[in-house]
Amino acid sequence: MRYLIMIHSNPRFRALWEEMPDEKKAEFGRSHLALARALEESGELVLSDGLADPAEAKCVTVQDGKAVPSDGPFAEVKEHLVGFYLVECESMERALEHAARVPDAVYGKVEVRPLRNVKELDL
Repeated sequence: MRYLIMIHSNPRFRALWEEMPDEKKAEFGRSHLALARALEESGELVLSDGLADPAEAKCVTVQDGKAVPSDGPFAEVKEHLVGFYLVECESMERALEHAARVPDAVYGKVEVRPLRNVKELDL
């Protein structure tokens, strides 16, 4: 089963990050690289990456058959997605074990959600 481990951030973590010494920031980055390597070695990592700043995001809706892009996310959103790990493992419990190893879990929320295989849906 595939699970998406979503890393969320918020203004509190951003403030902590800004005050963090450079060595601590480097250690944080090395922790992410170590986790990615461990997941790769176990054969459970499908894909992992960080996301650009939310200010660079765009949203799209379709109105009258035409795509209507807009800026996003909106200012009132306190939490935003900053990165993810897509893993393939035997259970939610195993995915949660991996999520608990994400360095960001010490500072904020790391969400785990099973993926649905749309090819297997009864439509």
